[in-house]
Amino acid sequence: LMKSNNYAKGKLGEDIAVNYLKNCGFEILDRNFAIKAAEIDIIAYKDNIVNFIEVKSRTTIDFGYAHEAVDARKQNKIRLAAEVYLNQTNLIYEEISFDVVEIYFDTKNINHIIGCF
Repeated sequence: LMKSNNYAKGKLGEDIAVNYLKNCGFEILDRNFAIKAAEIDIIAYKDNIVNFIEVKSRTTIDFGYAHEAVDARKQNKIRLAAEVYLNQTNLIYEEISFDVVEIYFDTKNINHIIGCF
């Protein structure tokens, strides 16, 4: 039961993040882009930068900040998936950025950490 609740929370968090990013002028290129080894929650584009975004949702910060859950192993998987994505598309871009969007349900805070890994 807990797992499906976490899934629903994660999905809600992603929807909130997408709306937030759109309001900040990002174009959403893709959601839940997956390869065998990894998945990228959101791929967004703004100012010639492709942002590969991991969304982390938390009810509270009692157990640490959301971005702390994106460890080196997870980062490497996201980098790998990003490489595949860029090779599959003909995007024109100047740089790429690996970001985390933290969603805190209790305070309704959204924190977009750009280029954090």
